[in-house]
Amino acid sequence: MKKIFNYIIKNESEELKINVKKIIIHSIISIILLILFFGSWGTIGAGKRGVLLQFGAVQDKIIDEGFYFKIPLIQKVKKIEVRTVKMEVLALAYSKDIQTVESLIALNYHLNPDKVNKLFQEIGIDFENRVISPAVQESVKATTAKFTAQDLIEKREQVRDEIKASLTERLAEKNIIVDAFSIVNFDFSDEYEKAVEAKQVSQQNALKADNDLKRIKIEAEQRVAQATAEAEAIKIQAQAITQQGGKDYVNLKWIEAWQNGGSQVPTTIIGNTEGSSFLFNISK
Repeated sequence: MKKIFNYIIKNESEELKINVKKIIIHSIISIILLILFFGSWGTIGAGKRGVLLQFGAVQDKIIDEGFYFKIPLIQKVKKIEVRTVKMEVLALAYSKDIQTVESLIALNYHLNPDKVNKLFQEIGIDFENRVISPAVQESVKATTAKFTAQDLIEKREQVRDEIKASLTERLAEKNIIVDAFSIVNFDFSDEYEKAVEAKQVSQQNALKADNDLKRIKIEAEQRVAQATAEAEAIKIQAQAITQQGGKDYVNLKWIEAWQNGGSQVPTTIIGNTEGSSFLFNISK
């Protein structure tokens, strides 16, 4: 009886082991099938491109937006942004007159959608630090060295255009396209800014002095013109008096003024005759 019982237990244990093995095998097969199924396709979002890798090697094919198929476990797809991206770079350079210039640069760029595989193969995904920032630094330094500090301010648009042209050429070689470029700010050393401020104050003082001198000159010319006009008027009056009879004409005008009320005719005359002074009241 005991032998029969041991035999039954032994057979049940072996059957259980077989069932467990089957479950494990089925699970592994299911997992593999799921991996093969979900690993054989994917999607590329808007504004992106897919770089196809086969055993890690970059392929010529570039995957566009939308649905795609690939070979599971053999091929992979690296998604790369191709929409316009904005970045700011702080560049340190020297002007033609050896002034320190710190420039804040704003750059809008995008990757060439037809060459993202080449860019990924040659540079990788960290192209901003490896390519764009150094290119900005070199372009800013090369262009800034052509202008004096004052010219950098007065010819800002020309400076911007030259830096943009240089940067566009440099980045195009790496399949990076410049969309927009601007100089956000120029910052000079404290010593230079103080010198500029002192120069402006000096120019303003010189301008004020010049304006004051012009004003004084104009006022003097006005006074001369007024005096000349008054003298001319007196001369004309004297000539008119002479033409009307001279002294007798003056006496006549005095008498007429007296007769018309005498408001402007003197009422008292002080004189001197034969060494004696006298006071004569005309009104009496």
